[in-house]
Amino acid sequence: MQPLITGSGLWKPSCSISNDELVHSYNAWVTQNLNLFGDKPPFSNSEFIEKASGIKNRYVIEKAGILDPSRMRPVLECRPDEQISIQAEMAVEAAKDALCAANKLPTQIDAVIVSSSYTQRAYPAIAIEVQHALGIHGFAFDMQVACSSGTFGLHRAYEMIKAGTAKSVLVISPELTSPQVNFTDRDSHFIFGDVATAMIVECPEAITSPLHTFEIISVRAATQFSNNIRSNFGYTARASDTDPFAPEALFHQNGRKVFKEVCPMAADHLESHVKANGMEPSDIKRWWLHQANLNMNQLITRRLLGADADQQTAPIILDQFANTASAGSLVAFNLYHQDMQPGDLGMICSFGAGYSIGSLLLQKR
Repeated sequence: MQPLITGSGLWKPSCSISNDELVHSYNAWVTQNLNLFGDKPPFSNSEFIEKASGIKNRYVIEKAGILDPSRMRPVLECRPDEQISIQAEMAVEAAKDALCAANKLPTQIDAVIVSSSYTQRAYPAIAIEVQHALGIHGFAFDMQVACSSGTFGLHRAYEMIKAGTAKSVLVISPELTSPQVNFTDRDSHFIFGDVATAMIVECPEAITSPLHTFEIISVRAATQFSNNIRSNFGYTARASDTDPFAPEALFHQNGRKVFKEVCPMAADHLESHVKANGMEPSDIKRWWLHQANLNMNQLITRRLLGADADQQTAPIILDQFANTASAGSLVAFNLYHQDMQPGDLGMICSFGAGYSIGSLLLQKR
C-alpha cells in the first residue's frame, strides 16, 4: 500500500513588494543611517537582487511597515488569545483549497501536521489550532526542520499511512517569514516572502477524488550540521540578557558557503534517490525543487541532467514568490502538476538550514 497525494492548496497574501519598492525603502534607511557605515554605505539596486537570486517580487503579510525606513519590519496586530492566530489563519485558507481538491470533508481527516520554518508561538501548537478551526477530529502537531519542514512533514504523513495509524493526513506549511527578516541587511533583506501551502496524503481506500493524484513511490531525507544558515531567536534570550531582535537573532547566512556546499549535496541526494528506485534522472519529467536561489537550482539541474532545464522540467517560482522557506517546492508543485499524465514521474525536493534535505519521488496515477 503506497500513500498518495490527493489534493494541494496554496494561499498567498494580498500584499506584494517588488524589488524596486524594497530597494527604495532600504536605500532610504541607509541614507538615514550613514553614520553606521563609514566611507562605503551599502546601497543596493534591483539588478543586484535579480542577478544574485532570480527574485523580482515577494508576497508579504503586511507591506507598509516593511517599506517604512523608520521601521523596516511588518506591522502585525497583537490578537487576543480568543482570536485565531495569523499563522493558523494562513494555514486554514491553504487547507480549504487542499480539501476541495481532494473532495474531502474536514471530518474525513485523521491528523494535521503544521510543518514550517517558524511557528508564531511555542504552544498550544498551531496545528491543534488549525484542527479546531476546521473541525477535524484525531490529532495534530507542529514540526520544524527549517527549509525542509514541508517535505519532512510529508514524510511523517507517508509513514503514518504506511503504519496504518492514519488514513488521511493534512500537511500544511504556513510560512510567515517576514517577521524574521532583517530588512536592514543588504545581503538578505530581499530573500523571503510569506505564503501557505497544504497537501493531503492518503491511503488508496480513503481517496474520494481521482483527479491529480500522485503515488508516493519513496521518500528520502538527510541532515548534516552546519552553522552557515542560522536564526537564533528564542526564549532563552530573556535569561541570557541578550537582545532577542539583534541581527544575529534574525535570519542570517554565509551565502557563498551555502551555495558551495548545498548544491553538490542536493544533486548527489537526488541522483541517489532516483537510482535507488531503478531509474535515471532523465526519467523524471518534473523537478519541483526548493526555491531559494535561481543559480542554485540551475546548477543542480544541470548537474543532474547534463543540460539546462526549462520551466516545465524544473519550474521556477522565485521571480513571483521569492524564497518561501519550506513551502517553495510545494508552491512549485501546486502551480505545475495539473498537466502531468498517468505514469509521469516527478520529484519534490527541499534543501536548507541544518543542512537538511528531503525528497519525495512521485508518479502520476
